[in-house]
Amino acid sequence: MPVNLFEQFQRAANAYFLFLLILQLIPEISSLSWFTTIVPLMMVFTITAVKDATDDCFRHKSDNQVNNRQAEVLIDGRLQNEKWMNVRPGDIIKLENNTFVAADLLLLSSSEPHGLCYIETAELDGETNLKVRQALPVTSELGADIRRLAEFDGVVVCEPPNNKLDKFTGVLFWKDNRYSLNNEKMLLRGCVLRNTGWCFGMVIFAGPDTKLMQNSGRTKFKRTSIDRLMNTLVLWIFGFLVCMGIILAIGNSIWEQQVGAHFRIYLYWNEVVNSSVFSGFLTFWSYIIILNSVVPISLYVSVEVIRLGHSYFINWDRKMYYPKKDTPAEVRTTTLNEELGQIEYIFSDKTGTITQNIMTFNKCSINGKTYGKSGWKLLKSRWNSSRAAFLWVHMMKMSSM
Repeated sequence: MPVNLFEQFQRAANAYFLFLLILQLIPEISSLSWFTTIVPLMMVFTITAVKDATDDCFRHKSDNQVNNRQAEVLIDGRLQNEKWMNVRPGDIIKLENNTFVAADLLLLSSSEPHGLCYIETAELDGETNLKVRQALPVTSELGADIRRLAEFDGVVVCEPPNNKLDKFTGVLFWKDNRYSLNNEKMLLRGCVLRNTGWCFGMVIFAGPDTKLMQNSGRTKFKRTSIDRLMNTLVLWIFGFLVCMGIILAIGNSIWEQQVGAHFRIYLYWNEVVNSSVFSGFLTFWSYIIILNSVVPISLYVSVEVIRLGHSYFINWDRKMYYPKKDTPAEVRTTTLNEELGQIEYIFSDKTGTITQNIMTFNKCSINGKTYGKSGWKLLKSRWNSSRAAFLWVHMMKMSSM
């Protein structure tokens, strides 16, 4: 709750109304009861906190699904199913084909010759091509012999936990020998074993010490462009309110100086007021309280309700349902709905052999409507090789077919 309140006070309107509530507790300047401010403020905080709590519950369920995944761990000379959350450094794990790696492992042996195995690292670096990992020759001889694996008493001395996915430095001490370890001997958490029947690995890092978790920063409260726009608008409105308060305060000081002095016998000043300037100063804060409705606190509530409703519409959208795998659309957070579909940058990983690093818009389809010109657009450039010219002519012939 304190963290959630701190995040909510990052909004300009919430901070303003908290400041307004403090002003209303001062009897010399307060002209309205503090209930008129704290009730709507508490409603805003409650609605936003409930929405954020709902998002956190979904994250908690997702974490539990990962933590409760089963892994085959070698315990007391036999393989037993153990939850990922209970895996500890030093455990020996068996991985089957097409299964996720539960922790950062040192590859000991595999079903492939020479201790080879193939992994997919799409969740780590986005690359879908398979990578090869190879166990040390001395450990690859262990094979699938459970007894020999249970008697494995090697000691690994390695670097402390870090977030470098492509580097690992360590040494394995076993049978009075020393073997150097590098990243080619490691299976990192988040990888998937591919085209390999089975493999065994010893846990080096588990839980928050894995390289995958070391790259996961603290969950931040994400803000959209609409949130930033509303904060800017509220600051401008607050500036307008301050200007009105200053004008009215100056008018009060002038009235007290020129006209109010004649009615002093009837309109007594308060005990704390001793001059017309100080009276105008107190009046300024009084008008800030009276005119507080200028700042639209209900705007934030309306936006939060719209986001919550929009998230349910996304979950119920039949056009976003994939029947083959029985997978509907799932909204994991309700704070970024309005950012969906807004493309600002396009990154492309293309070599300059043919295109010379020049990209031209061809055409696109949005909601069934085609935009742009069809066909190829010629690039006027010089070619330094006959092979490149041949490829270009071939491409033009293919496009005209």
